Amino acid sequence: MDELVEQIKRDNLGLVFKEGKKFAFRPPKTIIVGPEEPKAELLLLHELGHAMLGHRDFRTHIDRLKMENDAWEKAKELAVKYGVEYDEELAQSELDTYREWLHKKSCCPVCGLTRFQTPDSSYHCPRCENLA
Repeated sequence: MDELVEQIKRDNLGLVFKEGKKFAFRPPKTIIVGPEEPKAELLLLHELGHAMLGHRDFRTHIDRLKMENDAWEKAKELAVKYGVEYDEELAQSELDTYREWLHKKSCCPVCGLTRFQTPDSSYHCPRCENLA
């Protein structure tokens, strides 16, 4: 893992790498390197994907899901470059956590219908708002 971090550092000047409890990207250029685990190198490439794609923030929750998906797609490309085995199951499992989170956020707490989110980040329920 240390060898991969060093290779990425050489290829991506300007990025800062710090150790932490879990892998994460902290804009604009800090990658938190989590503990050694079976798929640690791929998780690192996912966070590098965020950095390379210029991810900063998101306006809506669906934008966040798209950013996560895009970072996994970038990780797939980077896996080839760095000789890391890509694990589609891991990527989909990680994306599922965001899909489940998005589903919970979008359910109306009053009636259970799926709400929609506007660009100002507010959620709206078509049923409950039309009853008011």
